[in-house]
Amino acid sequence: MKIAFIGGGNMAAALIAGLAGKLTEGANIHVADPSAEALARLHKQYGVTTAPAADAAVSAADVIVLAVKPQSMREVAAQLLPLIDPSRQPLVISIAAGIRSADLSRWLGGYGAIVRCMPNTPALIGMGITGMVAMAGVSEAQVKAADDILRAVGPTVWLDDENKIDAVTAVSGSGPAYVFYFLEAMQQAAEEMGLSAEQGKQLALATFTGAAQLALQSSEPVSLLRERVTSKGGTTYAALTSMEGGGVKAAIITAMKAAAARGKELGDELGSAS
Repeated sequence: MKIAFIGGGNMAAALIAGLAGKLTEGANIHVADPSAEALARLHKQYGVTTAPAADAAVSAADVIVLAVKPQSMREVAAQLLPLIDPSRQPLVISIAAGIRSADLSRWLGGYGAIVRCMPNTPALIGMGITGMVAMAGVSEAQVKAADDILRAVGPTVWLDDENKIDAVTAVSGSGPAYVFYFLEAMQQAAEEMGLSAEQGKQLALATFTGAAQLALQSSEPVSLLRERVTSKGGTTYAALTSMEGGGVKAAIITAMKAAAARGKELGDELGSAS
C-alpha cells in the first residue's frame, strides 16, 4: 500500500510511526510538508520519501491522508485536485477537525472516496481512539484500509452518520483536555493538603491510569464500579456528595455539549465559502 501524507506534524508522525515497517514499508510512505526539519526527521526515523509540497508521488498513492490545519484545507484541496486521478480512485482520509466530507468533496471537484476521521492526542503514544465515517463513494476495501491505518494508533469507532462526529469530538477529541484538567485539580488539592508536588502528581496519575484500566477491563458499568468505592458516610461519599452539590457532573455534561456545538459551528464556518 502506497500512502501519501499531506502534512507532517505530530498526528501524521504518530500515524507514520504506527505504519512504517508494519502495515507498509517506510519507502511506501510519502510526506509533503513545507518544513524541511520535519521532513528530515521523518525520513531519518522511518525511511519515508519527502517533498516540500504535493507532487507526482501523491498521484501514485493508494491512500492520501490530509493531516493539515483545518484553516488550510481548502487551499490544500485546490493543490491536490489536479493530482488525484479519478480513474484510480485513491482513498482520501481527512483527520482535520471541523472539515465536513461534503465540503472537502466539493473542493475536490465532487470526489467521493473520502473518509473523515477524528483522532485524539493519545495517538502520539499509540493509545488514541478515532471516530470515523465514510462517504458513499468509499469501497469496502477502502474502509478496511482506512481502519487499518487509524488502528495503527489505537482502536476505531465507525459512525453511520457524519453529524455524530461533533459528539465524538466532544467526547474523545477534546476529552484528553478534560482528563488533564481533572488531574490538575487533583494535584493542586494534594499540595494544598500538604503533599509535595511530586507526590501529588504520582498519586493522581497512578489513580487515573489504574481506574481507567479497571473500567476498561471490567464488564460492569462504571456507575457500579463507582458505587463499590463509595461507602455511605465514608470519605469517598463525602467527596462525591460535595461534587454533586457543586453540580460537577452537570457542568461536565454541559461543557461537552458546548464542545459539540462549537464543532458544528466550525463546520459551518470552514465550509461556508465555495
